[in-house]
Formats: sequence, C-alpha cells, structure tokens
Amino acid sequence: MGISEPPPSTPAAPPSTSARALAFNTLSAVLEQKRPLEEVLEFNSDRDRLAPRDRAFARLLVATTLRRLGQIDRIIDGCLDKPLPRRAASVRQLLRLGISQLLFLGTPPHAAVDTTVELIAARGAEAGFKGLINAILRRVDRERAAWLEQTADPSLNAPAWLWDSWVACYGADRAREIAAAHLREPLLDLTPKGDAAAWRDRLGATLLPTGSLRLPLDGLIESLPGFAEGAWWVQDAAAALPARLLGDIAGQRVIDLCAAPGGKTAQLAAAGADVIAVDRSAPRLERLHGNLTRLGLHATTVVADATLWRPDRPADAVLLDAPCSATGTIRRHPDVPWLKRPEDVAKLVALQGRLLQAALAMVRPGGVIVFCTCSLQPEEGPAPIAALLRDSALVERLPIQPSEIGELDTLIDANGDLRTLPCHLSELGGIDGFFAARLRRR
Repeated sequence: MGISEPPPSTPAAPPSTSARALAFNTLSAVLEQKRPLEEVLEFNSDRDRLAPRDRAFARLLVATTLRRLGQIDRIIDGCLDKPLPRRAASVRQLLRLGISQLLFLGTPPHAAVDTTVELIAARGAEAGFKGLINAILRRVDRERAAWLEQTADPSLNAPAWLWDSWVACYGADRAREIAAAHLREPLLDLTPKGDAAAWRDRLGATLLPTGSLRLPLDGLIESLPGFAEGAWWVQDAAAALPARLLGDIAGQRVIDLCAAPGGKTAQLAAAGADVIAVDRSAPRLERLHGNLTRLGLHATTVVADATLWRPDRPADAVLLDAPCSATGTIRRHPDVPWLKRPEDVAKLVALQGRLLQAALAMVRPGGVIVFCTCSLQPEEGPAPIAALLRDSALVERLPIQPSEIGELDTLIDANGDLRTLPCHLSELGGIDGFFAARLRRR
C-alpha cells in the first residue's frame, strides 16, 4: 500500500551519467550485498539529488537488468576469452547495465557505450578495463540479433532451484509462461474505496473483473486524481482478492495478522469491519497508520509477534497474509530471485505453520480464517493448508466460488483454493502470483 514511483518507458531525453552511477551503485548493493532493491533506492541520498526523470531511469535500468540477468550474464561470458578476475566485480556490473541499455531499453548505442566507459574510467584501479568494456559493448551492439536469439530460453532468467520448482509444480510450458510474464513491467493497480466505475472513468483506468482498477503511470502516484482525498490505494489485483474472500464483514471483529504495509487492512476497514492489525514491525505499522489516515479509515494497531500474541476475546475472522519468499511478486520486485535461497523457503514454511496455529486460536467457533501467501512455491501454499487439515479436526476448508473473484474460475485450483500466476490475465497485463485458502473453525 506504500507509495512508489514505478518507472515509465525509457525517457526521450538522454538520462544523465549520474543516473547511471545511481543504477550502478544500486545494482551492486542488490547483487553483492543482497539488499532489496526498493530499500536501496529509498535510503540512497544520491537519488534525492537527481531529477525525477533520472531517478525513474535509474530504477528502470536496474529493474530491467535484474529481469534479464541470466540472459545478460550468458552474453558477457560468451564475449570473454577468460573469466573476469574476482577483483573486477564492478566491471561485470557495468557490463550488465550497458548490455541492458543496448538490448532491452533502446538506449542509443553511443550513449550506452560512452557513459559506461566513463563510469569505469572514474574507478581508479579498475580503469584498466575501459578497453575491454568498450570492445564488448560494441560487439554486442553489432551482433545484437544473434545474442538475443542465443539467449531466448526463459529459464536463463531464474536461478536453477526456482526454475526446477516451477517446472515440477506447474509443468514446463506453464513455467515458461511464468518466466515470460516476469520480463514485463507491470501496470499500476489500485483498490478504490468507493464507486469503482466512477473512478475508472475519472482515472481513465481499466476495471478488472476482480474489482481492481488498472492503468499505466508515467509520473508520480501522488499527482493522480483521488490520491489527496484518499479515494484509493495502490495494491496488486491479486493481493486484493484474499480480503474479499471473507464476504460481508460489516460490524464484525476481524484480525489482520502480519498486516503491514496495510492494503488488506484498508480493505477490511472500508468494508465496515472492526479491524485489529497486528505486525511485529513498529515502523511498518506507523506507515500503515499514516496510509489509513490518508484514506479516512481506522484500525486498531498492535506491535507484536503474531505467533505469541492473543486477543482479549476471539474474533469473527482472521486474515493471515503470511511471510513468504515472495516469488509471486517477481514482476514488481525483480530482485527477489537473486536474494532468496531454497533454505529461506524451508524456514518460512515452519513459520507459516506456527502462524496458522495462532490464527486458529484467535478465531471463534464458526469463524473464518483466510490464509494467503504471495508465493509461487507449493511448499508455501497448499502444503501448510494440507498439513493443518490433516492434523487438526478443528478446521474445515470452505471452497472459493468463481462468483467471489469475478467469475475467473481458472484462478481456483482443484481443492477450491485460490491460485493466481503471473501469466494469468495476460491479455490485461498479468497479475501477481498468490495462493489463498479459506477455512472455518468447527
């Protein structure tokens, strides 16, 4: 629900070398220090000194490079007679950015090559690689068609462990569709607080079957009609579905676990529920509270570990958006494949199981639990639900009906659970990968 500045298409005017320097520092922080892309950009003081157009270009350049990282590295390795020395990490990062501009952003070749060479020339001991960078980039420009053909395999742009898991779960053809969807910049999705059709017309947006509004954005979110008056908030169309599975919750007591950044909290509050938003991060809850204030909505916030906290009395419903690997959000967060590891998934699955048990303890008999994750990994969706249903006689599954999600029956799996994939709704621009199951306490 946070405010962001999605990148437009490549600006018509050439961006500054400073924008490329920001892109270089950001890419290095993501891939070498394993820091999330948005965190790096948010806390980079150099970003604030750039014009909005240059900031947008820097993010677009880094995001495109991360989306195409496997392809780009295959090209770099194909141009080298021997591997780059370990001390030349900056050389590879700059080559990645230069190739991304040449092949995927449509940057004029002279600008892509010259500015990349300028950046390496300013790096002291690494300036000796200036000739190598110049030669490789010019070769890639001359042979662009051949390189694109040689690196067309979509599996290149995902770590092997992720790709193998998608093939095992969804099949090779669907895995390719997922990987292809990750290469496209997503559009902006909004959840309206009131009349969706009226805001569709005012914003010039598309009203999706699920109820979300979708539109391209070339500029600041804050400048859009309705932002100042709190008429809507930013939320991917898939992320907006789980809260709707609770049905009519007006006047009901609903606990939102792991609530920040707050998109689902806003949905629950807008639907008339008495909401308790629980999250272990005080700063993230402060941001949630600020967003609710803009929207004119209210929720009680609690800073606590949701596995240990309990309400003073049982709730009518619990919404649990569990911590996960976030592999379903790669369209919007292309750094995810390069930051996560298989062992991360195993740790998160254990936490999800504990959170499900906690949610069960918080809801009254006859109450509803919606469990969801923004992950493509089956271990982080179907598996925890299957384990709970197998081991506890206290819960039963409430299958999701197509009428609850815009009659999109292809988004419901054989068990009656929600399963969206990035390649779903491709004709409308795609959707994040989400899993959700609805349970009732007996």
